[in-house]
Amino acid sequence: MATGLPQLHHVLLLLLSLLCCCRRLRAIQMAPTAASAAAGGPDDEAASALLELLQRVQTEALRALGPDGFDPKLYVDLPLATDERTAAAALPPPPSTSRAELESYLARYFGEAGSDLVEADPPDFQPEPRGFLPRVGSPEARAWALEVHALWKDLARRVAPDVAARPERHTLLPLPGRVVVPGSRFREVYYWDSYWVVRGLLVSKMFETAKDIALNLVYMVEKYGFVLNGARSYYTNRSQPPLLSSMVLDVYGATGDVDFVRRAFPSLLKEHSFWMSEIHNVAIRDNNGQVRNLSRYQARWNKPRPESATIDEELASKINSIADKEKLYREIASTAESGWDFSSRWMRNSTDMTTLATSYIIPVDLNTFIFKMERDIAAFAKLLGENATSEKFLKASKARHIAIDSILWNSEMEQWLDYWLPTDGDCQKEGVYQWKSDSQNRNIFASNFIPLWLNAHHSGSVQFADAAKSKRVMASLRTSGLLHAAGIATSLTNTSQQWDFPNGWAPVQHLIVEGLLHSGSEEAVKLAEDISTRWVRTNYAAYKATGAMHEKYDVEACGKSGGGGEYKPQTGFGWSNGVVLSFLEEFGWPEHKEIGCSRRGEVDLAGA
Repeated sequence: MATGLPQLHHVLLLLLSLLCCCRRLRAIQMAPTAASAAAGGPDDEAASALLELLQRVQTEALRALGPDGFDPKLYVDLPLATDERTAAAALPPPPSTSRAELESYLARYFGEAGSDLVEADPPDFQPEPRGFLPRVGSPEARAWALEVHALWKDLARRVAPDVAARPERHTLLPLPGRVVVPGSRFREVYYWDSYWVVRGLLVSKMFETAKDIALNLVYMVEKYGFVLNGARSYYTNRSQPPLLSSMVLDVYGATGDVDFVRRAFPSLLKEHSFWMSEIHNVAIRDNNGQVRNLSRYQARWNKPRPESATIDEELASKINSIADKEKLYREIASTAESGWDFSSRWMRNSTDMTTLATSYIIPVDLNTFIFKMERDIAAFAKLLGENATSEKFLKASKARHIAIDSILWNSEMEQWLDYWLPTDGDCQKEGVYQWKSDSQNRNIFASNFIPLWLNAHHSGSVQFADAAKSKRVMASLRTSGLLHAAGIATSLTNTSQQWDFPNGWAPVQHLIVEGLLHSGSEEAVKLAEDISTRWVRTNYAAYKATGAMHEKYDVEACGKSGGGGEYKPQTGFGWSNGVVLSFLEEFGWPEHKEIGCSRRGEVDLAGA
């Protein structure tokens, strides 16, 4: 027996190694139908049949109309006017469908995209709420802020009754409460957009609408086990940056509604379990020999995204192997889960989208959000008298804090850096990766500074980054190259992707500004206010020029909207509205301060 022990030991090690690799392989192979995240059954089969038909329509529309101005999402948002089988049988056969035939077919068998949402004036909307932006003294700034506030009415909807009555005819999901959509092609609720919508609604004193937004997401967790990327059946394969607990906390802070917290609390626990599951959790042994657990994005999907299927298929046409195509599709969907779709941040070669490797990256911002979730849950549990749960999540947050600083922090750059896992299947002993310094991504992205945001949410406990460390991070931000005339750029590289230079995005501005504001120094407060001023001005100037709020902006020039990416620039726009209102509430706007594109009184963002 003794002579057989070494052989048994080697066999066990081999099995452990295979188990690790099989886990990764299983994640790659798992490709449910778009509705199979639900319980399963006839409704899921109907949802899959509808999506299959709509993707056929999408393909035929591209063939008939051509690529110029083509938006594939339009076709998977169409509600059926009849049953799916009748519409499928009537679809003109490829490849000779003409524009006229396609238009006639769509008019007969489908409703307009977005017609399954109906306008609904929020009952808590007031043209000028009591206590609205008391620190905005400029008449010009105030008049504009009231116009932005009024946009909530334009973006407010209710799901039409037919969606719940005949779900097999809609990709839209039957959310129970009022919704606020981002705008333009984004006709449905989106997860992380909703956080800044809620922040703006709270500034607008629309507390009941803000609750509805959060409770719609709670509904998703109850039905699917997590918050979907968006409220469509084709989004059931992935989530988005997890900010539900932050919405609940901010609504509670504004209203003191403990029953609201109690209603949401079980779903927050369920969502945390989703992000801690095998598909998202990664174990890494740090330089001190301690195993740390952090999270990554990874969609449960290895097919073209239905809303962008024609785009994904064209990209994958460069690849011959079916397995490699499926791997690319998984990385595309995983990048969509990150909210940063798309960016050189996720590519091994910034000029080649087929090198996306998002599921092999441990992102700084995702782990920032999950740390915040854990602290929020601990606070809610204490509020509800569940002290053991509170201690459990407080302990989990402390462990994640240590993990973030030991795996992602770079003391040379004074930034937190994304960590890249090996893509060659080389998992370490017992499925634990060994930390390597050269696996940190040293390219500069705005996400490298997002942990500063946690300084604004420490609830009397120890700051995430103390004053000395925050000051060093601020100095690194100043010299990073990200700070520009109209705000913070997303990256330093212009790749034509929308989450790269020169685009700036409202969520990024808000997260970093709020972090700087609570970093413990007058210099940081001054920098936060200056970035806020530049951002408000570029939003104002673009609004005055175009009559709209924009999804993203070009940070090189005040008043210029952003571009790039796989769809045309959009207007509306939920999170841009929310961040502008939040900045005006936080910093105000004095009576004689210019609101237009002027550099008067601004500091040099790159200065010491």
